[in-house]
Amino acid sequence: MWDPHVCLRLWQVPTWKEDGNTNTQLSSFPPTNVFSFLHYQFINPFHPLSSSLSFLCYIKYKPQKGSLIQLQFKFPQPHFISSTLIPRMAKAEENVYTLASVREDLIRQEDTIVYGLIERAKFPSNSHTYDEKYAQIPGFYGSLVEFVVKNTEDVQAKAGRYTNPEENPFFPENLPPSSVPSYPFSQFLHPGAASININKSVWKMYLRDLLPLLATSGDDGNYAQTAAADLSLLQAISRRIHYGKFVAEVKFRDAPQDYEPLIRAKDREGLMKLLTFTSVEETVRKRVEKKATVFGQEVSLDSDNDGNGKSKFDPTVASRLYKNWVIPLTKEVQVEYLLRRVD
Repeated sequence: MWDPHVCLRLWQVPTWKEDGNTNTQLSSFPPTNVFSFLHYQFINPFHPLSSSLSFLCYIKYKPQKGSLIQLQFKFPQPHFISSTLIPRMAKAEENVYTLASVREDLIRQEDTIVYGLIERAKFPSNSHTYDEKYAQIPGFYGSLVEFVVKNTEDVQAKAGRYTNPEENPFFPENLPPSSVPSYPFSQFLHPGAASININKSVWKMYLRDLLPLLATSGDDGNYAQTAAADLSLLQAISRRIHYGKFVAEVKFRDAPQDYEPLIRAKDREGLMKLLTFTSVEETVRKRVEKKATVFGQEVSLDSDNDGNGKSKFDPTVASRLYKNWVIPLTKEVQVEYLLRRVD
């Protein structure tokens, strides 16, 4: 079975010789893989794509440094397959997802979320930011925060943000395509489940549940700044929740025999139980609250009276965010992903 994890874009279109052999250079592919040249064999020179082929996919996922590896290539059309020997020095794949790397990434994302909470807590509730009738933006019906998020996502889409499978927009409808050359990210996620997006639930949770806990009542007029802080925090929370797709894929690959029967039986409850580790969740909540306590303290040069016990926001809000919404929604994403994993 072909497993095209990594695609290589040819720097120039090769000219196929009669004997089907040629060499060519490569560029615009992951810098973690270094190819000095490719030597093709058994190419059909009369195939219609022989003069315009632009992509090759190889099945070797983590080559060892200095190895001489036989790779197989699958072309966009049938009857156009070759195998090749590539003498090269190859770096180990840096973007391979493992249980350890996923865990480390989730821990780093905690920092981003906590700092986002601190930034949003600087402003009071500023309810006009979320009032559709207040903004009155020409040609746009919606609140100021919607306006900021939608237009920022449009710009970031043109810059290629959403070509990264770890990013999920809040308003995916009619997003413009990327205007810049896109990086060929590894196709780690299962194609039938990669598009899962529950940002509507994240948006609703943020406005209805989190903001009343985080922001004090009041109005200081800084509506644009408030919306910008909302955007950063929303994107951080969304990234953390949708990272559940990668967690689910890693766990499935690690123990497919545990998941496949439940997936084929559409057993949501069984999958949720298999994904739930209460002790781990408790550790995460405690760690997040401790980070919020440390990051949120007022720092003073007087070590004996450092900050006078003041905090930029209530650290328990971070713990409640994870307990009530981040962890449950992440597991919801995992279950939805797994239910599509064998499609």
